[in-house]
Amino acid sequence: MSEYEKLAQRYVDVWNETEPAARRAAIDALFTSAVTFADPMATARGQAEIDQMIGAVQAQFPGFVITLLGPVDGHHAQARFGWEMGLPGAPAPVAGFDVVTLAEDGRINQVLGFLDRVPAQP
Repeated sequence: MSEYEKLAQRYVDVWNETEPAARRAAIDALFTSAVTFADPMATARGQAEIDQMIGAVQAQFPGFVITLLGPVDGHHAQARFGWEMGLPGAPAPVAGFDVVTLAEDGRINQVLGFLDRVPAQP
């Protein structure tokens, strides 16, 4: 497994961590204090806002898990990877891909997210 694949798996693991203290510890280890996140649904700046955003997504979609989808591609301190989110054992209603950039210490300092599949709004 490449370093970029390990990084992408750690990222997904953070999103799937439902215990608040463990999630926050994982966020602090994976993301820089100045991390920025932007996708079509949300923006966040800093580790605390990332933590709040992930908690809000988990509350909105209880029981959903995120899994990597397809290969992880990385070079020059940046990586991209696809993912999907849904209930275990069921078709995933949400899918997208993220591009992350890394600081010199190897932690994520920027996330740019794109949504490829989202449920229709009633």
